[in-house]
Amino acid sequence: MKKAKEYAWKILPELLNTEGISGNCAKIAALMEKKLKDLKVKSEKTNKGGIIIKLKGKDNSKVRLLTAHADTLGGMVKKIGGDGRVFIVAVGGVYPYSIEGEYVTVETVKGQRYRGTVVHNNPSAHVNATISKEERNFENISIRLDEKVKNADDVKKLGISVGDYCYFDPRVEVTKSGFIKSRHLDDKAGVAALFGSIEYLLRTKEVPAYETWFYISVAEEVGNGTISKLPQNCFEIVAVDMGALGNGQTSDEYTVSICAKDSSGPFDYELRKKIVALAEKNKIPYKVDIYPMYGSDAAAALRTGIDAKHMLFGPGVDASHSFERIHKDSLDATTNLTIKYILEK
Repeated sequence: MKKAKEYAWKILPELLNTEGISGNCAKIAALMEKKLKDLKVKSEKTNKGGIIIKLKGKDNSKVRLLTAHADTLGGMVKKIGGDGRVFIVAVGGVYPYSIEGEYVTVETVKGQRYRGTVVHNNPSAHVNATISKEERNFENISIRLDEKVKNADDVKKLGISVGDYCYFDPRVEVTKSGFIKSRHLDDKAGVAALFGSIEYLLRTKEVPAYETWFYISVAEEVGNGTISKLPQNCFEIVAVDMGALGNGQTSDEYTVSICAKDSSGPFDYELRKKIVALAEKNKIPYKVDIYPMYGSDAAAALRTGIDAKHMLFGPGVDASHSFERIHKDSLDATTNLTIKYILEK
């Protein structure tokens, strides 16, 4: 188990440093395919760009599906201002307060890449007397390009246009105290846990209790991730996604968070009890929690009409959709619980 947990922790920074916004995940998909090839396991790609890994089990009459998502939040060019500023709209749940001051890369449809910073339209405290009081929105913050641009035509000459993707710097940092600070831990931490589980099964040659599919989706942040290519004999769907931390929550950065209910409603009660029992049996530190403003691929999958139990657990991630942080203890607990669940009848 130790090697699997170390593998998950080791690949996480590489996943975080690889771009992949909802709708444009070719780079992160290519990295995952390379990692799977290194593990000598076959995978297939969906038309939408997701990745599916199928492992045979002791019982292949039905399928247990685990899903995590590799797509992240980002921005897209909405308009180009007369002073050369680039205005954006959010891709996924991006909030202006969480990206102000962030470095960003704008990528044109022809592959040209330009650097910039998300700042207030009038950011100088020595000029704007009300800057500290103004509400931030996508009309008063924009990208200040690191190019000699004075007007909209200058920007357009660079090849930048409406619809171009804007990648916020993840700023990955691994601390000696066992934390990783970065954007996009939601849900690349979950992806790392699934990869750690795959590494364990292949290395030890332990066989899952049931045929098991690992489904890495690329559109969860916009609500349509794991909704296609679902096997009709799937009886359980578990999303391995971040635990939401904050005031009023029980989850923390050092345990695996098991979700009883999110904004879509309760998760399957019997499956939840089974997963809690597994954690207790194997002395895996956990917390049961409710995520009031949260949706996942597990709930999205059920909207297709598939007749399956669904559940969600994952590592506790601080400051979701902002300057996120995770501790190794939480990822270890998540990887451990994922493996135990896969092996349990």
